[in-house]
Amino acid sequence: QVQLVESGGGSVQTGGSLRLSCAVSGSTVSRYSMAWFRHAPGKEREGVARIRRDGEINYADALKGRLTISKDNAKNTLGLQMSSLKPEDTAVYFCAASGGLVYTFREEFYNDWGQGTQVTVSS
Repeated sequence: QVQLVESGGGSVQTGGSLRLSCAVSGSTVSRYSMAWFRHAPGKEREGVARIRRDGEINYADALKGRLTISKDNAKNTLGLQMSSLKPEDTAVYFCAASGGLVYTFREEFYNDWGQGTQVTVSS
């Protein structure tokens, strides 16, 4: 089990950028498949980006080109660089971890979750 703490959320205008970070404790980020999810008001939580333990990266189709997920093994963190933000990106963003090679955004495959960080994009 690992502990995850997200940071970096905030308020930006349309077209702006934000970088989210997820601090991992209790183990090393390199040992885990990690993902970012988001939960927007009135919608179900959805996966937006994942990086597998072996380094393979996948993005939600609708967000490709605007997101970059990365691990920093030295800092033991997971990052998410978001650009060209839109009001519909407003959500609470969560990081999640799995000890296996995860091929999906299905939540039951992720064992550990952070508390989330709020991202608000204004028009």
